Amino acid sequence: MAQDKTTAKKVEATGLMGWIDARFPLTSNIKNHLTEYYAPKNFNFWYFFGSLAMLILVLQIATGIFLTMHYKPDAELAFASVEYIMRDVFGGNIIRYMHSTGASMFFVVVYLHMFRGVIYGSYKNPRELIWLFGVAIFLCLMGEAFFGYLLPWGQMSYWGAQVIVNLFATIPLIGPDISEWLRGDYLVSDATLNRFFAFHVIALPLVLLGLVAAHIIALHEVGSNNPDGVEIKQNKDKKTGIPLDGIPFHPYYTVKDLVGVVVFLIVFVVIICFAPEMGGYFLEANNFIPADSLKTPAHIAPVWYFTPYYSILRAVPPVMNSQFPGVAAMGLSVMIFALLPWLDKSPVKSIRYRGRLYKRWLAAFVVSFLVLGYLGTVPSNVWGHFGAWMGGADRATVIARIFTVVYFAFFILMPWYTAKDKTLPVPDRVVG
Repeated sequence: MAQDKTTAKKVEATGLMGWIDARFPLTSNIKNHLTEYYAPKNFNFWYFFGSLAMLILVLQIATGIFLTMHYKPDAELAFASVEYIMRDVFGGNIIRYMHSTGASMFFVVVYLHMFRGVIYGSYKNPRELIWLFGVAIFLCLMGEAFFGYLLPWGQMSYWGAQVIVNLFATIPLIGPDISEWLRGDYLVSDATLNRFFAFHVIALPLVLLGLVAAHIIALHEVGSNNPDGVEIKQNKDKKTGIPLDGIPFHPYYTVKDLVGVVVFLIVFVVIICFAPEMGGYFLEANNFIPADSLKTPAHIAPVWYFTPYYSILRAVPPVMNSQFPGVAAMGLSVMIFALLPWLDKSPVKSIRYRGRLYKRWLAAFVVSFLVLGYLGTVPSNVWGHFGAWMGGADRATVIARIFTVVYFAFFILMPWYTAKDKTLPVPDRVVG
């Protein structure tokens, strides 16, 4: 009797899956993207961050839905509604801290994910489109973070949005119209708050989800890169057609990713419980003060994940009293990542087989990015001024200009130093 019941259950399960598969390609999708998607067997620590980015995206959407249940996109009520969430809604403070901490952790994970792509050449042929989708996701995240930054309607939110929106006005001809359209008024006001709320909650999340789907589809079409930069599809079993150096993504990497998820969640919970403001880097003190259009904070600076580009903006001097050169440099500093597949002339992908020249330039780029990130958090006169021989310029500004040159030199000179660099022979199969 027990065997008959088991057989009946199997038939029922098979029948249900057959019924679903006749109407929706569930089994084929599971095979194509999980159980029969063969990934290189030598993935390492750097390959945790793609799955972690997906996890944080889900967390941000989930916590955002709960926040919108109580948040009021009204200039008179927005700050009070956030305080209400923090003080009176059951679990509201945890949800709000999960969302604010999640925003910063999203950029931590995305920056590390992009860095992995750079060190292992994941943007090179045949993965150019994957990289372009990734850069588009990064730009969309920046927009999502910017629009969400105004919503608490605190002092730094208000004045930060005021400064950033006004930067668009420096664009010749169309700039003033763009900035006025973004604000919906002649200054940051209730109309701006409503527009930013719509962009943050509806428009950009839809675009972001579409780009993430395209990113994953493109990845599974050409296959994943690996630390050796070897194409595993070139070495397949003649009978089965399975890559010799590949293993099914599920269960091997789904289990491995769970380890990364557990470690990440431990760090995430510790931050939420003990340091949600992270010393003012995740949540600034001025954002716990209601927005006041008549009182400007002493130092206006963006959140830490925007500060490298903000430093570049401040480092470029105005031309004919116009800040547009700085705005253009700031935009180019982000968009230039999209050109990496065509700037890199190296015959190898992975940093394991590149020469010292590339490694030194990459190290210089990382140092410049970190220094510019720090300089963007402090006033430009934090270290005083140089003497008359330097025109009395701020020391921090001069240092920012030096590292801005290094930042752009990494990209502009890449065709030269990657072509000249002495590389090591790449193995035919992955080493591990």
